[in-house]
Amino acid sequence: MIKVPSLDYHVVVRALRRAGWVVVRQRGSHIRLQKITPTETLKLIVPAHRPIKRSTLSHILKQAKLTVEELNELI
Repeated sequence: MIKVPSLDYHVVVRALRRAGWVVVRQRGSHIRLQKITPTETLKLIVPAHRPIKRSTLSHILKQAKLTVEELNELI
């Protein structure tokens, strides 16, 4: 299993946008993204931190239904 990397928020947001996520809004240091699929609307929040903690990024990936390998391909 590959470890979750420690990345800056702008790298994570750019990778998620490549995966079809849309930035809905930003309030303070939190960026809200959304992705509409045929069966559901997925929502997640990315903190604008440099870097994002690995545990936080792990939870974001779980909500986005992405693996670490898929994230690395999108970066």
